[in-house]
Amino acid sequence: MDATWRTSLWQQFGAAIDMLENALLACPDELWNDRSQRPEFWYSAYHTLFWLDLYLSDSVEGFAPPAPYTLDEMDPAGLLPERVYTKDELQSYLEHGRKKCRATIDALTDEKARQRCGFEWVDVSVAELLLYNMRHVQHHAAQLNLILRQTIDSAPRWVKKTKSKLGSD
Repeated sequence: MDATWRTSLWQQFGAAIDMLENALLACPDELWNDRSQRPEFWYSAYHTLFWLDLYLSDSVEGFAPPAPYTLDEMDPAGLLPERVYTKDELQSYLEHGRKKCRATIDALTDEKARQRCGFEWVDVSVAELLLYNMRHVQHHAAQLNLILRQTIDSAPRWVKKTKSKLGSD
């Protein structure tokens, strides 16, 4: 795949991940698991990171999120995880997702981009799944920023492109 397209895709996807991170870091402790918020702030962040991770995988088969996370997020009953994940835990999961995303885009070839993704419920190409995944991350980053604005009258600013370079750690 053309390096310009891979770089552009990473700069924008990385910016969406950066915006999610900024919202996560801006969340005050008293809002993190405020049960009056539905969904709770921490859960929206976790949900976003889980699906970021999954959609950067080839399929559900063989996918396992890093510990302490489980596949419970895929339960059709929609049950919440057994416990509230800490900000540090989700920051670590975010770093995992950022590295996986960068590596996925860096290794993207034209052939791979044209292949059908391994998730039958989405039924798009691998390239389109990356855009779909980026939109999902940005959707929830915006949701978390709205919660911050409504509860503490402050939210992180827009990130126009990620500062981290493609192919670096």
